[in-house]
Amino acid sequence: MSLTIEMEARNQILCIRLKGELDHHTAEDLKNQATREIEKHGIRHIILNLEELSFMDSSGLGVILGRYKQIKQTQGEMIVCAISPSIKRLFDMSGLFKIIKLEVSEENALQRLGVA
Repeated sequence: MSLTIEMEARNQILCIRLKGELDHHTAEDLKNQATREIEKHGIRHIILNLEELSFMDSSGLGVILGRYKQIKQTQGEMIVCAISPSIKRLFDMSGLFKIIKLEVSEENALQRLGVA
């Protein structure tokens, strides 16, 4: 299975919606697309909607961490939302929730950033 990447930029927030599998085959594509959108729209915050992400490995964690570092340079925030139990466990084990916030839905994440 592959990865479908949907991105929507508004008010310095990039919503990234992933569907499928984020692994070493698809991580580079996500990295390139996200970096391009961040630079093009002057993005400060990222909302990562993982509702339809069925699999992620360490390559995926690396891409997410890289984008986190990129927006941290502008004092931005990254919020992950709608995450499945198996992907949540991966985030827990990696310690990413110490730096990335978790919300139940994309709407809650937007509210947290004061946009909804």
